[in-house]
Amino acid sequence: MRVSIVIPTYNERDNLEELFERISNAMKGYDYEIIVVDDDSPDRTWEFAQKLSERYPVKAIRRMDEKGLSSAVIRGFKEASGDVFVVMDADLQHPPEKIPELVEAIEKGADIAIASRYIPGGAVKNWYWYRKLISKGAIMIGRLALPKIRDVKDPVSGFFAIKMGVVDGIELNPIGFKILMEILIKGHYNKVVEVPFTFGLRKAGESKLSGKTMVKYLKHVYRLMHWEGELDRIIKFTLVGLSGVFVNEGFLWAFVNFLGWGKILANIPATELAILNNFTWNDLWTFKDLKRKPPWRRLLDYHIAALTGALVQWVLYAGLVSLDFNYLISNLIGIVVSFVVRFLFNRHVTWG
Repeated sequence: MRVSIVIPTYNERDNLEELFERISNAMKGYDYEIIVVDDDSPDRTWEFAQKLSERYPVKAIRRMDEKGLSSAVIRGFKEASGDVFVVMDADLQHPPEKIPELVEAIEKGADIAIASRYIPGGAVKNWYWYRKLISKGAIMIGRLALPKIRDVKDPVSGFFAIKMGVVDGIELNPIGFKILMEILIKGHYNKVVEVPFTFGLRKAGESKLSGKTMVKYLKHVYRLMHWEGELDRIIKFTLVGLSGVFVNEGFLWAFVNFLGWGKILANIPATELAILNNFTWNDLWTFKDLKRKPPWRRLLDYHIAALTGALVQWVLYAGLVSLDFNYLISNLIGIVVSFVVRFLFNRHVTWG
């Protein structure tokens, strides 16, 4: 088994010698190559990598007209000759000594092996609290928006190994730094394994994290939601919800005007009929590809989602009004948040 280690770089010259030496020590007994894809670094990282190829199995690629970590990784995949691709950073925050564990996980049957900070045994060293919050928040957003990766604890890791066939024939077009998420959504695989590691301190160079990076991440999640059909699902869920409004209003009017029921009492069956209407259309249309539970259980969970959403809406409304917010704006905020809660509950629980 040949291993191709793909390392995207930009101004990482000062880290290369130690990095290659540690890779060499870790990969003793393996057939491997190191592919450095450099975005024409001002410190001439690519040139130093070429010089080090006299001592290590390094192939250095200098990109003059293209920038970006994820596209550099894709270029590395195209240049690789291995059966297994390992992706890692050059800043020594990804310990090369973990590469054999990732490769071993592949040899034992995994299609994707992720070096994870967020499983038992994993850790992040000396991060400020806000950096941890950003990382955890990004993962939460990705796992909620893209149910396919909800069981992966660190889907934004930049340190991972994959079988060559995982990306064979697929079009990867990620924005920003998080190419693993794109592979998890689009790739051909059955089994994902996470291997714990400690995300270390940068030895030299500067961090690439910025506000622009976070915006690109959100754009990436949005694009993957569209690719996965999750945006279409939200639109369908919204349309079904609007139909429920008409059912609720129509039956409420009929019960009051034709049957002579009291306006408070009539609202109860009208609401239940709207819930049944929404459940039926969501079951037949919005979530038709996700029917894993028996119908009675889906219906029960749908009622729980409706109750949860209503409770969230009421609590937000009451809380905001008590803080002297306009009651109409408070109600609108409650409706929006309730919609999000109900959609997520139904997507991950009712039809999860």
